[in-house]
Amino acid sequence: QVQLVESGGGLVQAGGSLRLSCSASGRTVSSYALGWFRQPPGKEREFVAAFTWGPGTTNYADSVKGRFTISRDNAKTTIYLQMNSLKPEDTAVYYCHARPVIAGAGDYWGQGTQVTVSS
Repeated sequence: QVQLVESGGGLVQAGGSLRLSCSASGRTVSSYALGWFRQPPGKEREFVAAFTWGPGTTNYADSVKGRFTISRDNAKTTIYLQMNSLKPEDTAVYYCHARPVIAGAGDYWGQGTQVTVSS
């Protein structure tokens, strides 16, 4: 199993910045690619950014490219999401996600952290 714990959400004015953290633990955590999703109020959960497993290349949703940066520590068990130039439409619950690289294994979600951007 993999446990994911997010932190760093809060209330910020438009144009401001926040950094989210996600700490991953578990015996098989090295077999997962970590990333971020978000769920705006009244909408479906959507992809934000993620690492690919292994080489550490990154992918971003078009809506956050150039404003958000995903990074991780050397142990690859903590990931971060630096969010700059925040917009009211970035308001959402942000979830850390672990995607398995082994076929048939389930994925894991954190409990979520609220980010609210005021206009």
